[in-house]
This record gives sequence, structure tokens and C-alpha cells, in this order.
Amino acid sequence: MRKAMVLVVLMFVSVSCGRKAAGPEGSAAAGAGGGPAPVAAPAAGAAQTPSAAAPGAASVPEEDLAAFASGSLIVQEPEPDSLHSASWLLRGPEDDNYVWEVDGAAAPSSVVVIELPERSLVKQVEFDSSMVTSGCVKDVGVEMSDTSAKEGFSKIADVSLQERVDNQVFPVSAAVPGRWIRLNVKSGYNPASVGLGRFRARGTRLTNTPFANVTGTYSTRNGAMHIRQDGTSVVGCYEYHQGTVEGGVEGRVMKLTWHEKEPVNEGAAFMVFSSDAQKWAGLYSYKGEDPNTGRFWTGTKSTSDVGTCPGWPGSIEDQMAKDLEEFGRARIYGINFDSDSDHIRDESRPTLDHVAAMLKARPQWSITIEGHTDSTATAEHNQDLSERRAQAVRQYLESAGIVTARLSTAGYGATRPVSSNDTPLGRAQNRRVELVKQQARGSD
Repeated sequence: MRKAMVLVVLMFVSVSCGRKAAGPEGSAAAGAGGGPAPVAAPAAGAAQTPSAAAPGAASVPEEDLAAFASGSLIVQEPEPDSLHSASWLLRGPEDDNYVWEVDGAAAPSSVVVIELPERSLVKQVEFDSSMVTSGCVKDVGVEMSDTSAKEGFSKIADVSLQERVDNQVFPVSAAVPGRWIRLNVKSGYNPASVGLGRFRARGTRLTNTPFANVTGTYSTRNGAMHIRQDGTSVVGCYEYHQGTVEGGVEGRVMKLTWHEKEPVNEGAAFMVFSSDAQKWAGLYSYKGEDPNTGRFWTGTKSTSDVGTCPGWPGSIEDQMAKDLEEFGRARIYGINFDSDSDHIRDESRPTLDHVAAMLKARPQWSITIEGHTDSTATAEHNQDLSERRAQAVRQYLESAGIVTARLSTAGYGATRPVSSNDTPLGRAQNRRVELVKQQARGSD
């Protein structure tokens, strides 16, 4: 993949301020969270100020709903005066060097609308601003809508931020369920320019809506990308360096690994689809990189036909087999479990059925099923969970008719990360099942 994929309005910005104060970030999938504890709500109509004990305070269990890794997207932002896209508000580790900044006529009266992955109830909001150099946001109103991205908003917080301070935490003043969050910037410390480093909205999802199948062909700056989805499993190809992708879908988030032949390259990709599944915005990174430092790329659906690329197998099980044959292992993101559990979700059955079909078509193959977790819980807990998840996959394949002697399992907990565990995107990439090809030990 090349830099031509980078979305024009999304630009890297290096800054010279001191580093942010370190602080944990929650992981909904692991059932743990981070960040300051809520404080009492202020009187109605009063601007809220952050708790003095915010940095480093006790953790809260709620998910960061306004995160790229959770499936949130920016659907409205100031233009054309934005220096750096508001998408930076939804991503980045605690010491991230990327900020959203608006200069000129749009500052400080700026509006940003975030579409959450599901109808949700926000309990507290959090802001970072230490990395902003030109002018920090000062006063901002936070609103929630259950109607649309353009109307039906009600105020849930009216806050006053400190300049260049991270982990500023505010409880909401009203419990308003909704799908869209609007940030109304009212003033800034510099009248000509305003910016933020990160925005978080801690709370609870109220719905779990089945998402549309994303099968089809998508136009990108690097040519067409062809995607085939069956259940939670995804394979595809794109017209650059004979690229192929494989991975899985969870809600409106798609996690992929990609490979290119000429020249040889590989890495990870992370996409968030719009609610109508007609567009996606994502990040791709090279092997060994944190996905938060990846390059932005986007796609727009041009047809529901999958299409093809030269040399691409086209089917999910053939792509798995190709990866096992060429690389000795296949990373499977289409096997989803209940949070902190070894119970396989029903949506994952088509992916497991493809694994079984692949093995039945190749009776000389034996595989090791590896379970991997993120590092949110203790090492002992993660090790046990990864072993139980690998065993759950083996049991499913045995019930599908694969001889037990051809299947072995291993759990590695969080000891073999493929990305940083310091960020939501990295943790999402680390939660996975991998298949490793071994010598044949039996046949069906």
C-alpha cells in the first residue's frame, strides 16, 4: 500500500510540547476500563470544570464509545478551514502526537458530529489537550441526539477546559440516550485557532444491531478493492502489488491482515463502515507498526458484485489454505467470543465451517489452533482464557467431523502481540485466533 491511499484532509502533525500525562484506557472486550472516576454533576446551566483528581484516579468500567476502535466515525466537521481532521479525536494512544486543529474563520465557532456504533448512554466525557500548540479549546458544549446527525440534539454537558491538560473528565448533566454526539466549540484560548488531542465518551451501548453484509467492490485512491464476506469472515484483494486481505467483521468494524507480492509487504488494517455500509474509513499499517501510527485510507462502494483480481483464489476457505501454504499460518479475525469468555458467538459459525471445509478438502493437513488475547487482564487470566478459546475452536471443528488427532491447541495469552497493547486499535488486533500448519497426523 502506498501513501496515495492517505486521505487528503488527514495529515500527520509533529509537535514540540512535552509528552502527555500517562493514563490507562479501557477495553470493553476484556471487561476492564481506565481513566478518572466520575465526579458529582454541577448545577444546571453551569459550565463544568474537571475534577482536580482526574489524572490517575480510579478506573471506570465503561467503554469509550467515541473511539475509532469501537466503530465511531466523524460525520460532520468544520471545512474548508480544518488544518487537521477531526478524525484525530477518535484515535491515538495516551502519548499520541496527533491533534485536531481548526484555524481561521471556523475557529473558535466549530462543530463536530460523531456517529456512535450503536444507540448508547454516555455517562462521562473526557478531553486531552496537552499536545495542542496553536490554541486549545476552552468552552465546549456536548450534545446527544437520538434522531439524526443534524437534528434532535439535547445538551448533556457544558464544560470549561484547562489549557494543555490531559484526562480532563466531566460527568454528564443529563442522561440522554442517542446515536450522535455533537461538540459545539464556543471559545478558545487563542481566538484565531482551536484544537484538541483526544475526545472520549464513556458509557454503555443500548443496542446490538446486526450490520449489513459488506460484500462488494469499493473504489479507493489505489484502485478497486474487492471484498467477500460470509458470516464474520472476510477475504478480498486490491489492484496494487497483487494485494490480498483476510480478516473478520465485528459490528461495523473490520479487522484485516494484508499481503502484497511485488514488492513483498504485509501488515494490518482496521476499517469502520458507515451505518449504510456504503463507505469505510480505515487505517493500514506495516508489520510491526502500531495501527494508531498507520496511514488513513477510505473506500466508497461502487457495486455489490465482488469482482476479482489476477491470482486471487476468491473463496474464504481457499484464501485460508493459501495463507497456510505460503506463510505457514493464517490469522483469523472472524471468530468472535463473548466478552471475557470462551463462548463462541453464533455469528462466527460460518467462519468455523469454512475452516472445517478447508481441512476436509486437505486430509493430509494437521493444524495447531492458537488463542491470543490483549493484555488488559492479568497474565494468568489471559493465559487461561486463550487456552480455553483455542479449545473451544477445536471442539467445534471436532463436532464438524475433523479427526481429533489432526487438531492441537495452544494458548499464548498476551505474550505474542501483533500490535501495541497501549491503544484500543492495538488491543483489537491482538485479540485473535491463528491457525498453524503442521505435518499430517491422520485423515478423515
